[in-house]
Amino acid sequence: MAPFRVALAAGLLIIFSLIGKKARFTVLIFAVLVGSTAMSLRQASIESSKIQEHFDSTVQFQAQIVTDPNHTLSDNYSFIARLLVFSDAHKEFSLRVPIRIISRDEIDVLPGQLIKASARVVDSKEARVAALFIVDGEIEVISQPSQWASSLGAIRNGLRDHSGDGDSGSLIPGMVLGDTSKQTAVFKEQMKRSGLTHLVAVSGANFAIVSTFVLWLMQFPFKKKSYRLFATSIALICFIALVRPSPSVLRAAAMAAVLIFAQASNRATDSIPALGFAMAAVVIGDPWQARDAGFALSVLATAGLLLFAPIIRDRLPINKKFAEAVAPPIAAMIFCSPVVVALSGYMSPMSIIANILAAPVVAPITIVGFIAALFSPFAPFISTMLIWFIRFPAGFIVGVAHRISDFPVLTIHNGKVGFSIVAVILALLWLFKKSWKKTSTVALVLILSLTWIQRWPANDWQIANCDVGQGDSMVINLGSGRAIVIDVGPDARAEDKCLRNLGIKEIPLLVLSHFHADHVGGLSGLTSNRNVGQTWISNNAEPILESKNALSLLEKSKIVVAQKGMNAKIGLVSLEVLWPDVNIKEFEEMPGEGSQINNSSIAMIISTNDWSIFTAGDLEPPAQHQLLGALRKVDIYKVCHHGSKYQDIELMSELSAQIAIISVGVKNSYGHPAPETIAALTRLGTQVVRTDQDGAIAITAKAHHLRVRKSKSEIGLFYWS
Repeated sequence: MAPFRVALAAGLLIIFSLIGKKARFTVLIFAVLVGSTAMSLRQASIESSKIQEHFDSTVQFQAQIVTDPNHTLSDNYSFIARLLVFSDAHKEFSLRVPIRIISRDEIDVLPGQLIKASARVVDSKEARVAALFIVDGEIEVISQPSQWASSLGAIRNGLRDHSGDGDSGSLIPGMVLGDTSKQTAVFKEQMKRSGLTHLVAVSGANFAIVSTFVLWLMQFPFKKKSYRLFATSIALICFIALVRPSPSVLRAAAMAAVLIFAQASNRATDSIPALGFAMAAVVIGDPWQARDAGFALSVLATAGLLLFAPIIRDRLPINKKFAEAVAPPIAAMIFCSPVVVALSGYMSPMSIIANILAAPVVAPITIVGFIAALFSPFAPFISTMLIWFIRFPAGFIVGVAHRISDFPVLTIHNGKVGFSIVAVILALLWLFKKSWKKTSTVALVLILSLTWIQRWPANDWQIANCDVGQGDSMVINLGSGRAIVIDVGPDARAEDKCLRNLGIKEIPLLVLSHFHADHVGGLSGLTSNRNVGQTWISNNAEPILESKNALSLLEKSKIVVAQKGMNAKIGLVSLEVLWPDVNIKEFEEMPGEGSQINNSSIAMIISTNDWSIFTAGDLEPPAQHQLLGALRKVDIYKVCHHGSKYQDIELMSELSAQIAIISVGVKNSYGHPAPETIAALTRLGTQVVRTDQDGAIAITAKAHHLRVRKSKSEIGLFYWS
């Protein structure tokens, strides 16, 4: 495919040249040719790498660190390195290709250091790397960092260590250096929902603020503008080194350079060609940026500031200074909105307000924080004092994020559909810009109408199953913002978002069926700003790491080990525990891992006068079979183990449910749910709903007549969440 793209681009260039089309078409095709060539050469070098012959085998390797190790949601550490040498049982190979390394253990290294280890080589879906190296053992560091790298690391670590605790303390390193390692998953989701995530990523705004500050500062020692611009360029290069010269940072620096050039030259008409040059430089240097959404957002945001912000500023019938403050975030959000919707599936109308409120304090935090970072290695007292001052404006931004994130966002189920819809709306607004007020009013009314009609979960739900990916989380409505929650999925952000959508603020009872990460990993999302009265847990504390983490988050909750025979009633809801037995039983191992833990899952029948449900975590056939005779017909069956093929058909028949809910991740690697499981449920006359296809599910019941509402409606494109 790559040679074909190059040949096609070259052919089009020749054709356009021969037929004498306008110069801009030649330039366009030439750009396509250059981009395709750069991408093809890089891709060819990776695809022809010797490492591909060693997929699914174990090798010894030596590599040079390129990026800082990041802690992942799966409790691993991930970073990119440049492979230098690797060997199998027969031969040693020398080559230089980028690889992604995943390590179970934390490693304290800086970019530029050399490491060696033994790893399993796996094919990677990440286009920019040749392979994925999974290291289960120890990584040996075989070189010390350079003095330059150590100094930069000391500055980064100093700012992180002196910024303090809480969300305010975690916000400062993010705003200054793009270091989000201290931020909780819940706070990250709040920043995302409020439209403020860009503040904690190294973007063109960071470079523009620092460079503008240096440019202003240089007017005192230097009178000539050329000297001031040279000093600003040096500052920009140093800042790149400090925040790490990753592709995203270089991209942001290029976009910021465009804005600085436009300001310094006082020739706004030259800024668009400069933007085009910056785009070309970034793509030629790293062709994969052309497929990166972050690159698209950087370009669109910069274009919005250059093209649309002046129009908004001039046409807004408000105070000029206020218009200047409002125009940039509005312009950037409008230009970026199609890509944002395509990525996240939603957009926040309140993000404009959040950005307007946060805008006045962004520059002080960035500049003072940058100075504090420079002082932190050798004058920590000064650093601490400076950070004390900016914690107040940082706290203000945190407060804005907390409150704005509580407002509903406009959710569009299909990101690609959302991209098309938003792009068409913006095109119509631009096409009819002479009557843009009328056009935008009609579009707004249409969107609001659709969102109200298709909102999820509406107000009359009794049972909801959250869409938390490859995991489980079910919510039983007790009214007045209270609920019983069964499992919390693997992702804190998804769990918190679901409970927010459902309006849940208090949890009298939490049931953790067992301690696998896909059932307890999202617990911090549930406990964020919510009280948990009592928690029922399994009698099997394995895996130990997950159970310790979970119990540490529930130290204020009363912990009860559930066992067969327990009963409880909360309001109108009755709960009967059918499993596990008092003692942990040994069963036949199913293929895969964790059967004994799965078979310790809490199984219950939960019921009211209007509905009944059976839920049993990841219980497998041997343990399911033990429940036969103790079961009764229910309205809803929460299918065990994400609908895997290991099910007891007699249990399904005994339950004879109207509706079966399967909680499962989209295109998961386990093959869940199994076709034979769905077929068996369908033969019994059970309606199957599943979160990978239907999204979050809400059920309304009255006298055992059930109505299902899906967040991914076939006809609904919008809803407020």
